[in-house]
Amino acid sequence: MRLRFLALILEFLREQRFLFFLTWRFLYRYITDSDIDRARGKPVDARREIYTAPPSCQVREEVSMVQGPILLVILAAAIVFIVVATSKFKLHPFIALIVATYAIAFSVGMPLMDIDKTVAGGFGNILAYIGVVIILGTVIGTVLEKSGAAITMANAVLKVVGKRRPALAMSVIGYIVSIPVFCDSGFVILCGLKKAIGKKAGISAVTMSIALATGLYATHTLVPPTPGPIAAAGNLGLENKLGLVILFGIAISVVTVAAGYWWAKFIGKHTSCEEDDEPLELDENVIKRMHGTLPGVFFSFAPILVPIFLISLASVAGLPSRPFGDEALAKTFLFMGRPVNALLIGFAFSLKLLPSFSKETLTDWMGEGLKSAAIILMITGAGGALGAVLKATPIGEYLGQSLSSMNMGILIPFIIAAALKTAQGSSTVALVTTSAMIGPLMMNLGLDSQTGRVLSVMAIGAGAMTVSHANDSYFWVVTQFGKMDVSTAYKAHTVATLIQGVATMIVVAVLAIVLI
Repeated sequence: MRLRFLALILEFLREQRFLFFLTWRFLYRYITDSDIDRARGKPVDARREIYTAPPSCQVREEVSMVQGPILLVILAAAIVFIVVATSKFKLHPFIALIVATYAIAFSVGMPLMDIDKTVAGGFGNILAYIGVVIILGTVIGTVLEKSGAAITMANAVLKVVGKRRPALAMSVIGYIVSIPVFCDSGFVILCGLKKAIGKKAGISAVTMSIALATGLYATHTLVPPTPGPIAAAGNLGLENKLGLVILFGIAISVVTVAAGYWWAKFIGKHTSCEEDDEPLELDENVIKRMHGTLPGVFFSFAPILVPIFLISLASVAGLPSRPFGDEALAKTFLFMGRPVNALLIGFAFSLKLLPSFSKETLTDWMGEGLKSAAIILMITGAGGALGAVLKATPIGEYLGQSLSSMNMGILIPFIIAAALKTAQGSSTVALVTTSAMIGPLMMNLGLDSQTGRVLSVMAIGAGAMTVSHANDSYFWVVTQFGKMDVSTAYKAHTVATLIQGVATMIVVAVLAIVLI
């Protein structure tokens, strides 16, 4: 009876031609032409019956998803919804992301029974990768703030770079740190330092956040031993030429970080965020009244630098040349250099900063860090769910296949990677997928030489940073830790990644003209 009623409604709405697209997709996929024939009282062709479930809950086994340009319309509509819902209507980003995720899944025609599994898998997978890192990093940041260690670090950095160049300091620090450390983890680890330096120097919080974010991003997609560039180099036959890829990556990424730094300085003058309005809680006089003196420089930096050092050692230990061998020493470095393990060791060092082991420090301080991490985890997980749904749809495949048929030389790797990055969110996926896709096409693209292949890795890396937006977990890490609303994050962070990608590609194109 229920099925007959829905079928009659569907037929009426189709004849009147005003059915909204999303509702039409949802109903039409799960009510077959046979159902409509039954509603009209017509005979049913048994060959059209493809149900396997009981009559009371019949569901199609196979339903094709939407194909063609309409996929881009669906993606664009989802992005607009997220921006408008969070910025204008103040809907919480977690809710907006989940609603957009389900809307995309229904609109493209994902199998009904796969939607919740994909959403849950995407949510869980991204948190499995960075969840504990976010928690430990947030707790470390809270300890650095409450103990006054952040003030000690800020004073030390400002003595080196001067009070007029704190944003440049964060860009350079991010540029170096992200070679061995994922940019998500790097931003979490360095967030406390960024905030302390910005407050101390009186610099816009948006400028500081974008300077750090773009510095981290510059080397994340261009310089091995980050996994994405290594995988891209391997797919293009450069597994034995990683040194050359590293040299090109370091040189080209200087322009990338400079472009990001310029945008950070510019956008900070025209936008603000919640962090700008926060008082400087870590006033030196308050800290001295509470605990007598500020922590020393070594122990203040240790919770940040020790994890970075361990992760760097693990990256070196994992190189194909195996500089530490394959024995106990190498395995020890590889174990200690895993982000979760490295952050746990950093957390252990942060305990040295506690003025005492009391309820205030062990419960209240830690609890405050855990509460801050909870919201970030929810939003990051929702971003992972959105990315997983997009990966399960034909959006990325459609863009990649359409663009790969064009004959545009070194621009093709960039365009495909940028399309994949924008569509599904992960820079690493964009790097791996694009390199695998264009590997067989290198001769046809005129990029079959060793230099051509190296520049192709750089072009793919440039595309893989273009652009970071709502389906990218890094976007939400920067947004939440930088305390920016979604609208501000799009103007500041997303545009920054666009500028970085385009600037990098211009350099790669010029080098291709000269060297190939």
